Amino acid sequence: MIELSAEQIATFRRDGFLIVDRLIAPEEADRVAARYEPMFRGEFETGIEPDEWNWREGRDSTDRPRQICNGWKGDFTIASVALRADVGRACARLAGWPGARIQVDNVLWKPPGAKSIGFHQDCSYLQWLTPQEMLSCWIALDDTTAEGGTMELVRGSHTWGAFPMAKQFHAPEDYREGLREAAASIGKTPEIVSVVVPKGGGSFHHGWTWHGSGPNRGTRPRRSLVSHCLSSEARFNLDKIGQGTGRWYGKYRHFGSDVMDGDYFPILWTEDGRRSPWIDDYVRRGSAAKAA
Repeated sequence: MIELSAEQIATFRRDGFLIVDRLIAPEEADRVAARYEPMFRGEFETGIEPDEWNWREGRDSTDRPRQICNGWKGDFTIASVALRADVGRACARLAGWPGARIQVDNVLWKPPGAKSIGFHQDCSYLQWLTPQEMLSCWIALDDTTAEGGTMELVRGSHTWGAFPMAKQFHAPEDYREGLREAAASIGKTPEIVSVVVPKGGGSFHHGWTWHGSGPNRGTRPRRSLVSHCLSSEARFNLDKIGQGTGRWYGKYRHFGSDVMDGDYFPILWTEDGRRSPWIDDYVRRGSAAKAA
């Protein structure tokens, strides 16, 4: 179970992120990582394809960073970690929310030689939500190193205000360009911190915290799993439903309603004991099917 101290919560609120050496067991990280090759070949246990699938074997260059969004819908092992109650509880407590639901997970894979991810703020993609807030749990599935293209976070940048979406998200030539421009516009000097942790460790970051990652110049892969969480009380902003990532996730709204359906944006944890009731059975059935 992920347990955060008052000191860690204070550090998060000051810095806009918190780095933790252990979020899941190393053996669990290995189980999740073992699902990556089949998924990127298009082998999904449930038969359901992800909402976004940015790299496919045989189609895309091997030097591109690889991403699947909402892998939990297609793979039970991914779901068993991405939909954990303690992940939701930790995100809610760091954000000061009454509970947390998942907006999307990211199945991320950067093999040796893979290019960068441009610096950005997650919340700049969320115009279609009220409140326009996010808090993310990033879990390393391999030991990370600075030269291996691990995530980089900018201390205190969650207080800088809102900036536009990244000009180029995947494989930009200069992955820090947007960060430098934003910092210069408000007279800031970025303090960049690399998330260097053993596998099973990771970080939490605020949705307005600037972050990105450089190319993998190391000799081993950099795989990670991210749960991007919202307040359990989050709603659709129907006036901006097609903006940002709403062009993909706005399709899950009920017409005429701003309520977020827990079948598509599951509630992971709330202070009053709520959790989407199907999650645990879904994960158990997946485990039982594998055992059989």
